Amino acid sequence: MKTTVTTSVGGKQITIETGRLAKQADGSALVTCGNNMVLVTAVSSKKASELDFFPLTVEYIEKFYATGKIPGGYFKREAKPTNDAVLIARLIDRPIRPSFPEGYRHETQIVATVLSADGAFPLEILASLGASAALHVSDIPFNGPTAAIQIGRVDGQFVANPTPQQMEKSDMDMIVAGTRNGLLMVEGETKFISEADVLAALKFGHQSMMPLLNAQDELREKMGSTAKRAFTAPTIDADFKTKAEAILKPKIAAALAIKEKQDRYAAGYAAQAEAEKMLLADIADKDLLKQRKKDINTIVEELKYHEARSMILDRAVRIDGRDVKTVRPIANEVGLLPRAHGSGLFTRGETQVLGTVTLGTGDDEQMVDSLLGMQKRKFMLHYNFPPYSVGEVGRMSGTGRREIGHGNLAERALKAVLPDYEKFPYTIRIVAEVLESNGSSSMGTVCSGTTALLDAGVPLKANVAGVAMGLIKEGNRVAVLTDILGDEDHLGDMDFKVAGSNQGITALQMDIKIDSVSFDVMEQALAQAKEGRSHILNEMEKVIKTPRGQISEYAPRIETIKIRPDKIREVIGSGGKVIRGITEATGVKIEIQDDGTINIASADPLATKKAIAMINDIVAEAEVGKIYQGRVVKIAEFGAFVEILPNTQGLLHISEISNERVRAVTDVLKEGEIIDVKVLEVDRSGRVKLSRKAVLN
Repeated sequence: MKTTVTTSVGGKQITIETGRLAKQADGSALVTCGNNMVLVTAVSSKKASELDFFPLTVEYIEKFYATGKIPGGYFKREAKPTNDAVLIARLIDRPIRPSFPEGYRHETQIVATVLSADGAFPLEILASLGASAALHVSDIPFNGPTAAIQIGRVDGQFVANPTPQQMEKSDMDMIVAGTRNGLLMVEGETKFISEADVLAALKFGHQSMMPLLNAQDELREKMGSTAKRAFTAPTIDADFKTKAEAILKPKIAAALAIKEKQDRYAAGYAAQAEAEKMLLADIADKDLLKQRKKDINTIVEELKYHEARSMILDRAVRIDGRDVKTVRPIANEVGLLPRAHGSGLFTRGETQVLGTVTLGTGDDEQMVDSLLGMQKRKFMLHYNFPPYSVGEVGRMSGTGRREIGHGNLAERALKAVLPDYEKFPYTIRIVAEVLESNGSSSMGTVCSGTTALLDAGVPLKANVAGVAMGLIKEGNRVAVLTDILGDEDHLGDMDFKVAGSNQGITALQMDIKIDSVSFDVMEQALAQAKEGRSHILNEMEKVIKTPRGQISEYAPRIETIKIRPDKIREVIGSGGKVIRGITEATGVKIEIQDDGTINIASADPLATKKAIAMINDIVAEAEVGKIYQGRVVKIAEFGAFVEILPNTQGLLHISEISNERVRAVTDVLKEGEIIDVKVLEVDRSGRVKLSRKAVLN
């Protein structure tokens, strides 16, 4: 049965409908705002998987018919998801994942399909709302509802779900998601916003999502509140667990006291292997043996969880021996790679990232065929996380969702400090190679990216660093951790990454594994992050603080000139003949913008100078009183037409050819002859009058 509810956020009406479309899914929701429609379905297997993690997948699918377009490319069909679609899928996933019951191992899939879009409303907000609504009205165990809000700030006022026009004026672009109790996720970028303003934005976002949470509860009540499936988390035989814990507990505690990651892991593996040898030797049943191995692995993870948290809350000591605020030792190097245009190696503890910068021209821009038209990207950051960075063997088959997400966070952090394109007209690509990882390689990417940009001579508006914050919370006991390890991320309750300069925050990302955290805790985390970020920046600036005085000799030099827009056609020529001739003669790359700005790029300064001279000759205009060396292009009875500039001819009247009387022009001049002439007049129509006689005097 079709059921509909309507609510309003930020002055925009949003409708959630269920019961009409995709009725065989466990839950479905059609979310509409204006001409924007997203259908979201939720299906969860009735049978638990054998995996030791929650197998949740989220797909966000953009259909080009949603905007009345046919996809580009040979097949004329939607291909693999774009990076933006992957990022939206992650935004949907992150707040709903912690809202499933602990131990839920049933394969679950969320599919969000864009059916209609006009670009006036953030589709990711509708998709996130639809995912929660589809789960909330279904019988799938889900501790929702959740909701998401995009936050902008225009003229000092926060705006919920702003329009694209408002976002052009906004100094922040943040998406927050959560429940009634608090926030579960934060993702965004800001223009050097203070910690206090960020906290105020988060509070505004949480309050703004309440109508969306109320609407979902109303929808479920209207449907008759479908009973949720019975679910009981799997348990381990009590006697077996007691025996295993007696063997493992001291060994796991000893392993966690080892500071080096690989040695710590090796000790943990050895403890688990010893426990398996002692406890499983007499088990003949293969199925039972398999189950007991899984049980031991679960017990090991539980012991690690409790021991690591106890170390921090009871003894104020972290796994690697630090206190809660200390940042791991930092080392920086720049200029490692001779042919890259810029490079920086950032090492913090056992996390190491090599950042490289390549400078390109307008031809190197990325072209993205999106729902709302072709987009051009002048800045790209690509993050690579190979298996060897964590001492593992793994398949390397293209860019994963995690790599896209981490790269996007670092790209947002650095985008705010890049120079304006008009002042530095380069396409910039950063590649981050994670060489070692033990916590927050994305923030290491921000740091290595900054030093690589400075090494490349890019005039940054400010230097940027990033730090990851963690949280351990047991009841009323709370510890906020600066610069978390990988284990502290895995065993903790929060991963809160904050990047920025000394002037303010440029990007942030937060994920919560527990029900929620208070805004007081978030305020503490932001303040602690500021201290950590300042320390890291200070260490980076000991190696490089300002941009190199010049760009790499291997990078293209880009010179910019300005011409009148009505002269663009002359520079391009019929069918591009003129500009093609310039590039063939000089080897440069030329980019012409509609406002008459021309960028000339070449690694050879002489070639650039030659191309500029050729363009200036084309667009030059005759000046009264100036003498030019011209070529006679046509002879008539009354005089000759002389080309004094490319595309500019003037009339040399017979009376102005010589000091003496000329009976016939051909007696003195012939076509193709090079002569000196002076400009006598340029009339309103642009006609040029010349004199040879004035030069002879």
